[in-house]
Amino acid sequence: CVFNSTELKDIQSIRSIYYNKLEIIRFTSSLGRFVGYTEYGVMNAERWNKDTSIIGAMAAQREGYCMNNIGI
Repeated sequence: CVFNSTELKDIQSIRSIYYNKLEIIRFTSSLGRFVGYTEYGVMNAERWNKDTSIIGAMAAQREGYCMNNIGI
């Protein structure tokens, strides 16, 4: 979670997946989609971005996880 303020609209949730110390894919709540950085990551990002249940679950984690950790 990236906290710019205590307002939910200003909190950004980022989830990155790495393999061999190389970031291959990232979900950013500000974009609301996955972005691939390698050939394998791009292929999976395209597939995951088509699945609205995955996108919805990742977006919901911002509120569920980040909001509970504002005070920390």
